[in-house]
Amino acid sequence: MSTPESATEGTGAPVSPGAETTWFVVPLFNEGEVVGDVIRDLRTRYPLVVCVDDGSRDASARIAAEAGAAVVLHPYNMGQGAALKTGIDYALRDPHMQQVVTFDSDGQHQVDDAAAMIAKRQGEGVDIVLGSRFLDARTRPGLLKRIVLRGAVWYTNLTTGVKLTDAHNGLRVLGREACERLAIEQNRMAHASEIVEEIGRHQFTVAEHPVHILYTDYSRSKGQSVLNSVNIVIDMLFR
Repeated sequence: MSTPESATEGTGAPVSPGAETTWFVVPLFNEGEVVGDVIRDLRTRYPLVVCVDDGSRDASARIAAEAGAAVVLHPYNMGQGAALKTGIDYALRDPHMQQVVTFDSDGQHQVDDAAAMIAKRQGEGVDIVLGSRFLDARTRPGLLKRIVLRGAVWYTNLTTGVKLTDAHNGLRVLGREACERLAIEQNRMAHASEIVEEIGRHQFTVAEHPVHILYTDYSRSKGQSVLNSVNIVIDMLFR
C-alpha cells in the first residue's frame, strides 16, 4: 500500500468544492496505458485519490502510485464491486472525509462533472448524487448500450422504488453516512444495482446530475461498451 502526497504538494490547482474532504475511489484493472494521465488530471483539483488495483497484470499499480495516488492491491481479480468496497473502507479511515466519489480509471469520467456533483451534494444537503448520461446531450452511447441501459433503468426503478434516469453510471458522490451504511456484497457488475437497492432500503436522499461520459477510441478498442452491456444484462437476469 502506498500513500498519496499531501493535499497541496504537487498540485498547483485551483480550490475545488470539497477538495480537502473528498476521497476519489478509482477501481483499476489493466489500465496502465491511460491511468497515469487520469490520476494526474484528477489530482490537479482533488489530491485525495485511492486506486484499488484489482489484480492487474500490467504496471497499472506502479503508474498510479507514481501519479500520486494511494494504491491498495487485491492479490487477484475480484471485480469492480469488491474494488469499490475496498476503496471506500480505505477512505473511511480518514476522520475528515465527508464524501467519496467513485471514478473510473479509463478516462471516461470528467473531473468537472465530479466537482459539480460534489457542489450539488453540499448545496442541497442530499446523501448521494448519481451521475446520469441521459441528462447530458453530449453523451452518445451506442445503440446496443443505450437499449440495455434503458432496460436497466426500467428494471431498477421497478424493483427498488428509487426513480432514476441512469442506473448503471459509475460516477457517484456518496456522503460519509452512506459510505458507512451501504453494504456492497456483489463483487462484479451487480454492485451497481445493489447500490441502488441500498439507497432504497436505507431511504437515502438522492439527486441526479448530468454527466458527460467520454467514449474514447481507447475504451472502444478494449470493447468496454459492449462488454459492459453484456454484464448489465447478466446482472439483470441473475438478480
